[in-house]
Parts: sequence; C-alpha cells; structure tokens
Amino acid sequence: MKAELREHINSNLSFLNDKKLLIAISGGIDSIVLTYLFRKLNYSVSLAHCNFSLRGKESNKDEEFVKDLGEQFQIPTYTVKFETEAYATEKGISIQMAARELRYNWFQEISEKNNIDFVLTAHHKEDVLETFIINLTRGTGLDGLTGIPEINGNIIRPLLPFTRKEILLYATKKKLQWREDSSNSSIRYTRNKVRHKIVPVLKELNPSLLDSFQNTLDNLKGSQQIIKDCIENLKQKICRSHNNELHFEILKLKKLSNPKIYLFELLKEYGFSEWNDVYDLLDAQSGKHVFSKTHRLVKNRDELILSEIEIIKEIERFEIAENTNSISEPISLYLETIVIPFDTKNHQNKVLSELIFDDNKTMTIDYDKIQFPLTIRKWQKGDYFFPIGLNGKKKLSKYFKDEKMSILEKENSWLLCSSTNDIVWVIGKRLDERFKVTNSTSTILKVKFES
Repeated sequence: MKAELREHINSNLSFLNDKKLLIAISGGIDSIVLTYLFRKLNYSVSLAHCNFSLRGKESNKDEEFVKDLGEQFQIPTYTVKFETEAYATEKGISIQMAARELRYNWFQEISEKNNIDFVLTAHHKEDVLETFIINLTRGTGLDGLTGIPEINGNIIRPLLPFTRKEILLYATKKKLQWREDSSNSSIRYTRNKVRHKIVPVLKELNPSLLDSFQNTLDNLKGSQQIIKDCIENLKQKICRSHNNELHFEILKLKKLSNPKIYLFELLKEYGFSEWNDVYDLLDAQSGKHVFSKTHRLVKNRDELILSEIEIIKEIERFEIAENTNSISEPISLYLETIVIPFDTKNHQNKVLSELIFDDNKTMTIDYDKIQFPLTIRKWQKGDYFFPIGLNGKKKLSKYFKDEKMSILEKENSWLLCSSTNDIVWVIGKRLDERFKVTNSTSTILKVKFES
C-alpha cells in the first residue's frame, strides 16, 4: 500500500512534497494508517486530535492514545476538547454538522498559527460511496453526487483511491494499534445506517460495486466539467462585473431553456438555499431580495445584482475634526484647507482655478459655510439637499432615482454633512448648492475621495 500511495502522490498530489502537513487523527484505523504511511514516506507531519466529548471516558482515552502516539513518534501533537452537544444546540444544527464545523475551523486555526501547508484526512473509497448515497436520499445536484473532493482548498484526502479492506489488511500486516469507536457500530447516525444496512445489500447485488461506482463517479465528474464550461461561457454573455457586484440580465436569463436550473448553477457557490425564492426574483418587483449567509441577490429593474453582505458596524456616524488631513474609515478622504489671498484683481481667477477638477471625486467647499466636526454617514429616509445647479431642495431618494442608481449603489452611498446634519456632499456624486465656492469665498476646503 505504501508503494501505491507514493505513486498516487507523485501522479496527482506532488504539491505535498516538502510541505508541512497536519494529519487529522481520531485514533481509528483509517487515520492511524494514514499517519504510519506518511511517516514511512518521510513527510513532515504533525497530528491534530479533536475530543468531541460525546462518548465520555472513551473519548478521553482516544485523546490519551493519540498523545502517546505523538510522543512515541516524536512529532508535534495538538489536541482540543469541544462541548459538541452544547455547540449544536446553540447553532441549531445536528451533532454531526457541529462536529464538522468545530474540527475544520480548528484545523485552519492550527495551520495558520504553525505555518502548516495542508491538512490531511483519512477518507477512503467507502466514505465516498456513503456520502453519495446520503446526498442522493436528501436531494442534491451533481456536486453532491460526485463524492468527497480529494482536494478542497488546503484539505487533502490522499486515501480516496483505497478501500476499507485494503486499509485493514495494511494495519493488520504491520501489526498497528488503533482505537475502536463504539459509536461506529450504532445505526443511530445516518452514515452508520448506510454503512451497515444499505452498502452490504448493494455489494450483494454487485460484488464489484466499488469499481462500478468509480466508473459512475468518473462519468459524473466529466458531465460536471461540461456544465462548468457551459456556465462560464454563459456568464460572459449575461453577466457583467461592476463595483464588486455581479449583474445578471433578466431578459437573457428568461430566454434560457430552464432558467431555474441555470440560476442554480450560476449562484450555487454563493450559499443560497431557497431556490424557489431566487427564481421568483425574475418576475418580482424592484427591490425584492434573497439572502444567503454571505451574499444578497436583489432585483433591480431589468437585472439581478449579486453582492457580498456588508458587515454593518455599530458606529453609524464618523466624525471629522477640524484640521484633519485624511481619514481611512469608513472611506478614504483627503482634506486640504486653502486660504485665498486677498487680491481684488486675481481673486476671482484664483477661486475658479481651485474649482477645476476632473470628476466628482474631488470637491471644493466654502470653508466658512460648514461647521465642524463634519460627519460621514449613510443616507436615511427623509434626507434632502440642494443639488448644485438646481433651484430648490430635492429629496435624496428622488435624486437617486433620477440618477438611475441601483439599490446597492444607493445603499453604498456616503454623505458628508456639516455638524448641523445638513448634507454638504453626496460623496462622489453631487455638491450641495449652499456650500459651493463663490467669488466671495475666502477659504476653501478641498476634499478628495478615493474609492
């Protein structure tokens, strides 16, 4: 098995060579074999063991077993104890999902702190089959039917080409010691039901089940690649990127043979789950939206706009004290105070020269008409200002509408306000008439916005 693993690594996982590796070790036969093999292949490894506090003394003995193994091999060994049931209750998720979140988050923490390149887990062929069956019964797309990925970020599963029988034969031949998890024999958990009740029946029907299943997986992965290529080509035709957002043309989406399926393939990587709600956005009113944990999809006129969810900070107003030269939060602004020399002949020309700028990213303001501290904030319902060049005031909501700004552009707009809360500048857009520089201006505040 060592020779086969070496060949597999050289052919498919050669990037592991000369890297620091962390082995996720439970103490069970699979992770013990993984550890022995990588030590025999002279890789730089350390061990990480999670005690999930689910089996009382048995869990504690597993932890001690792994610690002893680390001492025996003289390799770094990390252990942690989780209150998994309490975590699952707090998050409202299953015990299995809680354990998964806890361990993988912890693996990443260890990797970052210790400059570890890759985390190895001991999943094998039967694990892939069991995952396939579980996903099939729950309902899934092609991603759920193509099994456990061998490479997923920095998580690597080098034993996927091997069967449980091969692992057992190697452990027995080498007289390795491991811990038996009593919960593995219980059919309380879904995976164990599949392992002990369903897979044996399938193997009776087809003794070559694992080989046949591998052929099926290869075919599914081939189909999956064709779909990925198709979706990438489609994105170029119906999608554009703007200000870290993706804009999808609704009319072109509707012309597709099955818009709902295409939407799933286009958006599945962003964590959405309510696919009927996503599909309904095509015919919804402007402003309707659907959230995932990380993203929002909003209907805006003839487009669907995808953006990351902005983390709302507790501080809604940011103050700018007098004589401030620059700020970096919540946006980058550079401020310069310019005193205009009193010269009746050149006074007007000087003022006009200061008013010259290439775009709305730089604004000149009459210093004597503002009051410090200035504030920066998001717009609120009922806000109004006096747009420069227009007569009278205008509600900000009406101004946004007239400028044909999307919902997300409105939400991402910042206002520069005087201490009286009067809007001085819709930053990057329009100055307020009341604060413009005139021929009688003696001091100018020049503000530059860097997006």
